[in-house]
Amino acid sequence: MTAPMFAPRLGRAQRTHAVVLLLVTAFVAAGSAAAAITGGYRINLTPSEPIGLWRIVALDRPPAADDLVFICPPQTPAMQLARECGYLRFGTCPGGVAPLIKTVIAVAGQHVEIGANVSIEGRRIAFSDPAERDGKGRPMTPWPGGVVPEESVFLHSPFRGSYDSRYFGPLPASGILGLAEQVLTYAP
Repeated sequence: MTAPMFAPRLGRAQRTHAVVLLLVTAFVAAGSAAAAITGGYRINLTPSEPIGLWRIVALDRPPAADDLVFICPPQTPAMQLARECGYLRFGTCPGGVAPLIKTVIAVAGQHVEIGANVSIEGRRIAFSDPAERDGKGRPMTPWPGGVVPEESVFLHSPFRGSYDSRYFGPLPASGILGLAEQVLTYAP
């Protein structure tokens, strides 16, 4: 039979020191996170792009195909539903969602077709086959396709489970925060 182990009781001064240390650590962590966000740094924890630290770089020109961007989704009923389904994470964009990291694959005026895969102006996009169901078995409805409207972009991620324009269609280019630049990332 073993004797129960008891943690030694801390004295009042030790408890106060521990609480102060804990508060200082929390303050430093919160301050660092706030500085990183205001400095244009973001942490990506989704598999749509490599996991890790990213930086938002100003985009001083109109978005173009192949630009990897951070974009805030608009506050629409479709995006609210996406938030409720868990497709969008909590973050700093309007509506309390995190910016998306996606590649622009079509811009205003280009024709998008969605069938067994996505085609832009008749050119098939690799790794673009839409999923029939999400990770929880719920049906996924692809966007019907069409011409990308003025001042909008069509977004894609090669990750099959990515929630991108295959499902929600083009987004306003005004939501683009900037180009996405990898700082310290890991692609599993």
